[in-house]
Amino acid sequence: MGDYRALYRKWRPVDFDDVSGQNAVTDILKYEVREGKTSHAYLFCGSRGTGKTSCAKILAKAVNCLHPKNGNPCNACEACLAIDKGTATDVLEMDAASNNGVDNVRDLKDEIAFTPAELRYRVYIIDEVHMMSGSAFNALLKTLEEPPAYVIFILATTELSKLPTTIVSRCQRFDFKRIDTETIMKRLFHIAQAEKIALTEDGARMLSRAAQGGMRDAVSLLELCAGTGEAVDEALVSRMVGVGNRGAAYRMLKALADTDFARIYDIVGETVRAGSDISSFWQELMNAYRDMCVVKNTEIAKTYLDLTDAEYDALKQLAPQFSDAKIHFHISLLSAALSDMQRSADAGRSLAEMTLTRMCDPKSDTSAEALALRLENLEKEVSMLRLSGVQPQAPATAPKTAPQTAQATKTPVNPAPTPVKPTQNPTGMPSAPTAKSTAYAKWSRVIERIGDVKPPLSVQFMGSSATTADNRRFTAYVTAFFADKLKHSEADLSIVRGIISQIEGVAADEIYLSVEPKPTAARGAFTDDFNNF
Repeated sequence: MGDYRALYRKWRPVDFDDVSGQNAVTDILKYEVREGKTSHAYLFCGSRGTGKTSCAKILAKAVNCLHPKNGNPCNACEACLAIDKGTATDVLEMDAASNNGVDNVRDLKDEIAFTPAELRYRVYIIDEVHMMSGSAFNALLKTLEEPPAYVIFILATTELSKLPTTIVSRCQRFDFKRIDTETIMKRLFHIAQAEKIALTEDGARMLSRAAQGGMRDAVSLLELCAGTGEAVDEALVSRMVGVGNRGAAYRMLKALADTDFARIYDIVGETVRAGSDISSFWQELMNAYRDMCVVKNTEIAKTYLDLTDAEYDALKQLAPQFSDAKIHFHISLLSAALSDMQRSADAGRSLAEMTLTRMCDPKSDTSAEALALRLENLEKEVSMLRLSGVQPQAPATAPKTAPQTAQATKTPVNPAPTPVKPTQNPTGMPSAPTAKSTAYAKWSRVIERIGDVKPPLSVQFMGSSATTADNRRFTAYVTAFFADKLKHSEADLSIVRGIISQIEGVAADEIYLSVEPKPTAARGAFTDDFNNF
């Protein structure tokens, strides 16, 4: 494995059926070869490593194969073997990045006048065709439009926008899409098994993500990691490839939600000590915010996200702790910091720590996103005060009388307490009705509203249930730990009572709320899984 790309060349696709993730393209090419309806010029577009050049070579074999099989080359005849070995003089591969002048195109036009020496078709594969100069494109136009019947052009490019419209219109265009993670993982496991490489599922998934849809990059990265002789797992891939660790990004999200500065600095320190690029970790953190935004806005988020079950569950637990305003504020800071890191790589750790500190305190920022977050926090505080039964006081005005008169009319510091109504118990709540209790159907709306007003409080009601009697007496069943905690927090109970009163349309002082532990059969333990990442 001394050669970095040797493993990929060894496992390069040999026919159309072996090109993973491009079924729509390969099916059409197989049909054209099978029916003898091949075009005079093809244009293969797509990002790197998606199979453009491989398909071009397979097409060159297929049109020249002596014994084709359902549109695929047989890979056994003289023509196929000569093309595989690179000895076929009638299949020419040209790199337009280094042969982009008009003189190169003129030489190519002179060669076209000669018929194939050995094969049925003379095939010209021009890679990175967008690198050709304007004069070279003009020289190619006429030949590309009306080539001899024995010539086929295959142009490959990663940047379609740079090609002149006159070139695109003269070719049959095929778009090669990025290969999905599962397809790349399946191919990596197949190669690893054949090459006797110890590859874990987490390692394969991280390699697939790092390849960004390119099979060639994924196989090359696998070879790089396998060269160490160790098992290719998540830790090795993170160390060798330098990609960010998604588990560390989730731990950072949890630390930011808890405003735990010690944990924030520890995670940054661990990333730097591990030798990982801080900007790679930063991009992984930005991706985590993007994934969390998707989770918050749709119930079928897993369909759109490349996440494991554990990662998806972790994001679902984190999402209620981040409002839309907070996510937008954090993303704006992360984006600005990433630009600064790319300009000054040596200051990456300092920039990261200062940015994370600002993310925990929007008061230190005057951007529009920070002001929106501060306004949202203020609205939540006012809402909690109202739900708790505290009404905002009107500001006191200075008396216009003489000082001695003002002293005489000053309101007493400790006013007399309001007597408790006979119909209320000592806690200020109405006495419990004796009606039969039933399941409270609107409890999920209550929990959702709690999450909007005070996210940390909603965590205590995860997996809870509630019963009601006459829409006045309510009992919430939570875990034993939180039941004991809530019984000693009248402020939190007041918030829940206020939310129930808003939903039911009754006064808060008419609501009786009690909190009880879940029955033993239904009792579950709340566990924090974020330390597993």
